[in-house]
Amino acid sequence: MKVEQGELDGVLLFTPVPHRDSRGVFTRTFDAAVAAGAGLDPCAFIQDSQSRSRRGVIRGLHGRSGRGEAKLVRCARGAVHDVLVDARPHSPTFGRSMAVRLDDEDFVTLYVPPGLLHGFQALTEQADTCYRIDREHDPSEDLAVRYDDPDLRIAWPLAPTEVSPRDLDAGSWAGLLPGLGA
Repeated sequence: MKVEQGELDGVLLFTPVPHRDSRGVFTRTFDAAVAAGAGLDPCAFIQDSQSRSRRGVIRGLHGRSGRGEAKLVRCARGAVHDVLVDARPHSPTFGRSMAVRLDDEDFVTLYVPPGLLHGFQALTEQADTCYRIDREHDPSEDLAVRYDDPDLRIAWPLAPTEVSPRDLDAGSWAGLLPGLGA
């Protein structure tokens, strides 16, 4: 498994080497020793979640206040355009965003450190996105910024087909900054 640094400080991409033959494909999607070698505590991830989205659906941009939340994100079925925004005021990449394609062909797992906003758009008719999270969910710490915030200028590859009411009601990047101490 190859480990690469992402465009934002602390973001990692874990790329396995799938075995493909006439039966199909086999790949390791998580390896505790590789995670530890990259500086992560594999035992820290305590919750697994999964979402299923239709083509064009956008979920996010979500984050957590307080200690934040680290997560490992992968697409188990289909493909997604995954977006991160650095919301850590003292980070060298504060305010910058990055995007990566996660799919069921390359099996890349994205490590999202605490303090980043996360969202994605489904690129295929059906996309299953899996998250391994290091903290229990506390709704009182939820943060959200609208997916189409003009200050962030995120280029989504498809016209949005559906966005949840919660995400449509999300605040702005400019409105989030005072709460971050930025």
